[in-house]
Amino acid sequence: MRLRRILPAVAVLPALLVISACSSDADGSDAKKAAPSAKGSQSAEEKESAEAERVGALDTKHLEKVALTGTVKGINAKKVAKAEVEAGRGMKADNKACQPLASLIGGFTHIPAVSEVHRSLQPVKATNATVGSMWLASHSEKNATQVMKDLRAAVTACPKGFNTLGLKYGKVEKLPATKLGDESVDYRITSDIGKQKVPMAYTVVRSDGVVAVFYGVNMLDMKKASISTSFIQAQLDRIAGQTG
Repeated sequence: MRLRRILPAVAVLPALLVISACSSDADGSDAKKAAPSAKGSQSAEEKESAEAERVGALDTKHLEKVALTGTVKGINAKKVAKAEVEAGRGMKADNKACQPLASLIGGFTHIPAVSEVHRSLQPVKATNATVGSMWLASHSEKNATQVMKDLRAAVTACPKGFNTLGLKYGKVEKLPATKLGDESVDYRITSDIGKQKVPMAYTVVRSDGVVAVFYGVNMLDMKKASISTSFIQAQLDRIAGQTG
């Protein structure tokens, strides 16, 4: 039997798609998401590009080039439709201290980024039951560093979890750091979906001003839920090549 066939639907969707549906910028330097003006979407793209250049970040066009797509290290990375991505924006935790965690569940950093790109992740081998998603958020380096600091504090402050949009996340556990990139935070969140508990593993890595988030779930063995280090390193190498 192909293992992925026995996984419940929630396991084969990235975290940002599981939901049915931020704090402000740390230093006011990163982009504020403006709706396209009457001049069309190109005007918004130009504004984003100018802001990215001003703060030393990557705009969406360049971030898309950096993000892995296709089969890499046994994982197939696919672009996620914008409408599905936007469904997760603005998730609010009932405990303010846990907001960085809630925002990442929605697929965004709690401090708004200049640009973001998202990928769903599926294993190539049928015997690999770990699925998940990845997203890259480009900030000024100052804001990216603050994202990591706040996330680290949230993992410590929220061991009993939190609620957001009627969803319950009952447990947050710090995991040993992968020690990749400039800094990293690893943790596990257990969501309560009906009577089923779903442990979700997160590896969040900062490389200069890019915050790379890797989410994984394995319904057969939660100890194997994390996205492979080899895939993460391949993505970090791409980021370093663009920003170095």
